[in-house]
Amino acid sequence: MANNRGAQRYRTLQYVVLLAAVVILGRLFYVQIIDDQYKAKAEANIMRVDTEYPMRGEVLDRRGEYLIRSRVCYDVMVVTRDIPKEGFDSVRLATILNIPMEKLRRELRRAGPASRRPHLVVGYLSQEAKLIFDESDFKGFYTRFRTAREYPRQVGGNLLGYVSEVNDNHIKWDYYAIGDYIGIGGIESAYETMLRGEKGVSYYAKDTRGAIVGSYKNGELDVLPIKGTQLTSTIDARLQEFAERLMVGKVGAVVAIEPATGEILVMVSSPTYNPDLMVGRQRNQNFLEMTRNQQQPQFTRALKEHYAPGSTFKLVQGLVALEEGILHPSDKHPCSQGFTYGVGKNSRTLKCHNHDSPLNLRRAVAESCNSYFCYVFKDIITNPKYGNIKEGMRCWTEYVKSFGFGERLGCDLYGESKGFVPTTEFYDKGYNGRWNWGTVISCAIGQGEMACTPLQMANLAAIIANRGYYITPHIIKAIDGRDSIDSRFYERHHTMVSSRNYQPIIDGMWLSVNDDGTSRLAKLDGWDVCGKTGTAEHNRRDASGKRYPDHSTFISFAPKDNPKIAISVYVEHGGFGSDVAVPIASLIEELYLTDTIQRQEMLQKVLDYKINYGYYDAKQRKYDQQHPKK
Repeated sequence: MANNRGAQRYRTLQYVVLLAAVVILGRLFYVQIIDDQYKAKAEANIMRVDTEYPMRGEVLDRRGEYLIRSRVCYDVMVVTRDIPKEGFDSVRLATILNIPMEKLRRELRRAGPASRRPHLVVGYLSQEAKLIFDESDFKGFYTRFRTAREYPRQVGGNLLGYVSEVNDNHIKWDYYAIGDYIGIGGIESAYETMLRGEKGVSYYAKDTRGAIVGSYKNGELDVLPIKGTQLTSTIDARLQEFAERLMVGKVGAVVAIEPATGEILVMVSSPTYNPDLMVGRQRNQNFLEMTRNQQQPQFTRALKEHYAPGSTFKLVQGLVALEEGILHPSDKHPCSQGFTYGVGKNSRTLKCHNHDSPLNLRRAVAESCNSYFCYVFKDIITNPKYGNIKEGMRCWTEYVKSFGFGERLGCDLYGESKGFVPTTEFYDKGYNGRWNWGTVISCAIGQGEMACTPLQMANLAAIIANRGYYITPHIIKAIDGRDSIDSRFYERHHTMVSSRNYQPIIDGMWLSVNDDGTSRLAKLDGWDVCGKTGTAEHNRRDASGKRYPDHSTFISFAPKDNPKIAISVYVEHGGFGSDVAVPIASLIEELYLTDTIQRQEMLQKVLDYKINYGYYDAKQRKYDQQHPKK
C-alpha cells in the first residue's frame, strides 16, 4: 500500500515536471519565434529611427510670384541615454544653439535621464550654425532636417496663415506626432493636406557606444519624404500689398474679386501683421503680443466680421422690387431729407441728406436716397399678392438669400461667417408676433438686424457686374500648375432676379460715379466705373456717451461692360462712404486696370488718413488693466 502511494506521488511529480517543461518551452518558442518585442528592443540598441520631414509646398500669386516659400533649417534633438557619462561642454553647446543655459538644462530634464526617446532641444537652427554644431560632435545630440516658412512680400498674415507645432488635438489624427508642424489659419490651414507632403523615415546603425556608424541595412528600409504640393493662388501680390498699405491706420477690410471667375484678387483684413513674425523662436512672444492688441490683427475681418451693409444694400431692394413688378425704373418717390412713418407722437423720421426730389430709380441709386428705398422696401413686404406682411417678409428673405447673404458662400478658406438676414420667425419671436412694416423699415437701407461680411459685399458687386450670377469666391487658382481645383468653383449661382432687371441698377451705379453722384471720387477716365456708397450706423460710444463716427463702405466694379474687377471696402468709423472707402477702392481699381497710379494727390491723402479708434483704445486700456504684463 505504501509502495503504491509512493509510485503515485512519483508519477504526479513527473507530470508536474513535464508540464513545467512544456510551459517553459512554449514560452521560449513564443518569445523567440512569435513575439518580436525582444528583437525590437535588441534592434533599438543598435539602431536609431529618424523621421524625415518633407519640404512644405510653396504658394504663388496669380502671376507666379512667391507668396510663401520654404527655407532650410534644423531641429536639434537629444537622446539622453547616448550622452557620455563624463558629460559634455554644455556652455559651448548653448552658445552654438544661441539659447540660455537654463533652457538647455530645462529641455534635458524634460527629456528624462537615460531615455532612448529623441527629444527636441531647440528648432530653427540655421545651416551655418549646423556646420559648427556638426564639427563639435556632441554625443547624444543630433540635427533633424526641417523647413521654415518665409514670406517674400511680407503681406497677408491672416490670409496666408502660419505654421506651428501640433497640439494634443492634432496628435489624435493619424498623420501627426509630437514635434510635427501644421498649418494654422488661412491658406496654410485650408490646404494643409496638400502643402504638408508625406513624411519619410531613415534607419541608422549604432555601435556599442551609441555612435552612428551608417545606414541600417544599407538603407533598405528607408522611405524618402515627398515634397508638398505647390499651389497657385488667385491673389495679385502687388495689389494685395498696395491695398494693405492703403488700409494702414484704419480698421476694416478690402475684398476684390474677378467677376467672371470668382477668383479673389485681394483680401485685406486691417490691421494685419507681417507673417514673418510667426516664424522662428520669437513666434510665441509675437503671437502673445498680437492677442493683447484689441484691434485683433490676427482676426480675418474679410471673412468673419459682421457689418451692417448700409446703403450698398439699397441695390438689392431695387432689384427685388423690379423682379416683383412693383417698381419701374421711371417710378419716382419724394424725399424731404428723410422718410417719416408712424402717427402723431409715435411718428419717426429716417433721415436722408439733401438732394433733388422726387427721384427716379437711377437717380435714387446715384444719390443714395434713403427715402426712396424705404418706399420700395415697404412696397415689397406689403405687396397685396402675399396677403399679409409676414408672407411678404418671407418672400423678401428668400430673394435676399439668393444673393448669398445669410449663408456661407463656400469660400475655400476656413472660418467664413454667414452674416444675418432677419426673417418673419425672427421678428415674431422678438415682438411676440406684433410687428408691422415700420418695425423693420431699417432693413430698407441695410441697417437694423442686417449683417454681412466684406466678402459677401464684394460678391454682391460681382453679382451685379455679371448681371445676376456669381461663382463661389475662392483663393486657389491651380494645383501643381494644373487647373485642377474643385469643380464647385466653376459653377454659376443665379439669383432670383432676372438678368434684364440689372441694367437700371447698373445705370444708377454708373451715374453715381460719373454724373456727380455720391461716388464721384471713384471716376477713372476711360474705364466706366460703377459704384455705390454706404454709410453704416452703429451703437459704439465713448465714456461720455458720444457716438463714434459711422462706418464708411463702398462697392464697385469696372468697367461697366466686360467687368474685370469687383470690390468692397469697409472702414470702421470712417464717416461717409465717400470720405475714405471710395478713394481706397478707386486707387486699387486704378492700379489693377491701368498698372499705375496717376492720382498721386488722392493716394497721399489716403495714406495720411489715420482714424482715431477711441473704441479700441478704451478696450485696450481695460484689457491691460485686467492682464498686466509679467
